Amino acid sequence: MRKKVFGRQFKRDKNERQALFKGLLSSLVLEERIQTTEQKAKAIKGEAEKLVAKAKKEVVLAKKLLSKKLNPKAIEKMISDVAPRFDNRSGGYTRIIRIGRRFGDDANMVILEWVEKSSKLVKTIKKKEIKKFQLKKVTVKKKIKPEEKKTKKESKK
Repeated sequence: MRKKVFGRQFKRDKNERQALFKGLLSSLVLEERIQTTEQKAKAIKGEAEKLVAKAKKEVVLAKKLLSKKLNPKAIEKMISDVAPRFDNRSGGYTRIIRIGRRFGDDANMVILEWVEKSSKLVKTIKKKEIKKFQLKKVTVKKKIKPEEKKTKKESKK
């Protein structure tokens, strides 16, 4: 029977879960998008939404509330960069994109990202996509016909 466990447990105790969520949330804020398993993304999606809502309200109070869930660098970026992007939006700040299964253990992998991206992230994503789809130069060797092979052998003799 499940008792005294709110949310997902992930076979971890309370402190390990809190550390996991703090790391994932801080990475999401600092990196703008993270690649993780579907279950972990679903577990922190609600937390990320709540953090943005808190960061949009009051700066002094927000820092205290965010310090429980984020690293110091992530708190500054959340208040100065991420929260202002969502001033006109009342919810739905994150999106989950399924990308397939992980090779080792066949876990469902997803990308968790902010709905409104920063301009820096958009530029880096475009550069990566351009590199991915650029055509590579291929050298084609000229095929030698069987008749030419004989003539080359005869010319050597």
